[in-house]
Amino acid sequence: MKLPIYLDFQATNPVDQRVLDSMLPYFKEHYGNAASRSHAYGWAGEEAVTKARKQIAKLIGATPKEIIFTSGSTEAINLVLKGAVEMYPTRGKHIITSLVEHKAVLDVCKHLEKEGCEVTYLKPDKTGRVSVEQVRDAIREDTLMVALLWASNEIGTINPIREIGALCHERKVLFFTDGTQAVGKIPVDVEKDNIDLMCLSGHKIYGPKGIGCLYVRRKNPRVRLSAQMDGGGHERGMRSGTLNVPGIVGLGEACEICRIDFEKDLEHGRALRDRFEKQIFDKLEYVYINGNKEHRLPHASNISFAYVEGESLIMGIKDLAVSSGSACTSASLEPSHVLRACDVGDELAHSSIRFSFGRETTEEEVDFAANQVIEAVERLRELSPLYEMAQEGIDISSIDWSGH
Repeated sequence: MKLPIYLDFQATNPVDQRVLDSMLPYFKEHYGNAASRSHAYGWAGEEAVTKARKQIAKLIGATPKEIIFTSGSTEAINLVLKGAVEMYPTRGKHIITSLVEHKAVLDVCKHLEKEGCEVTYLKPDKTGRVSVEQVRDAIREDTLMVALLWASNEIGTINPIREIGALCHERKVLFFTDGTQAVGKIPVDVEKDNIDLMCLSGHKIYGPKGIGCLYVRRKNPRVRLSAQMDGGGHERGMRSGTLNVPGIVGLGEACEICRIDFEKDLEHGRALRDRFEKQIFDKLEYVYINGNKEHRLPHASNISFAYVEGESLIMGIKDLAVSSGSACTSASLEPSHVLRACDVGDELAHSSIRFSFGRETTEEEVDFAANQVIEAVERLRELSPLYEMAQEGIDISSIDWSGH
């Protein structure tokens, strides 16, 4: 067993060996520019890109022409939100999103507010889920787009995407979902799920970093976006720049593997997650799952350990690679904006750890991890006067700490 054990698959994944093997020829042998139409090197590049588009489209139920390559989900989110506002200036400047979105969505929305857009931030329920009724109540005459994540990068909660999409189509409002954590992990079908725009990222599905794509619906309704990067007019004019052929090949292969191994990966992730949680809950009291127990990603677990400080716990489990909160913002000591929006108190939010299990994770690693977490929590609680008081039945929230 190799230490530290990696249990942070919601942050990033290693590149699958099959994906790496598919990419290697495109660095040295077939290095042509996919936009070079006058010789065999360019044709080979273009052919590889065309194949990848088909592989990606097949995984998500789209057509190949609806796939626009980007450097990842953050870029795709910028293209969607800014590009739609620019493309449809007369349709209204109202956007609906939620308080538990990825920072990429929240920060772009903040930017658009400065440009004169109005944004409604829906507050989810305590499990991080947004309801169809909330969206229905928030839609106005001037609503241009609803932008909601499919599955939370922090707590794994899954939104009722299909129903929200149906409502948006009924009300003639564009529907964008951040599918970064969902694609390859749970069933995704852009047609059945009524999605107009969706981003995904290679490194979340065992593909390379720095490559992702955006699904842009071509009919019923036909969606168009103003480019945020101008140049040679690549990608149906929506995203210029020389295509990253090796990255695109890797993304295509990663999608193909996700499609073929879908059931196997899903069951493997769920079995490991359940095994891990059972051991934690059998041995420890005052532990809480964050997120929706019924509607959540199969391979992910976000747990709060009361009377333990999250950063101390992470230091206490140095043989495990895990994160507190989201990797994109974990350098800050603020409690996670996601847990805060779910009304998890600051104390519990600070004690939350995100564990996620991958394709190569073994039962032996899970058992080792659970054991290490249990030992560290017990050790830290021995030092905690608050834990002692809780055991004695004292209601800590009722104590006046001001000394009066």
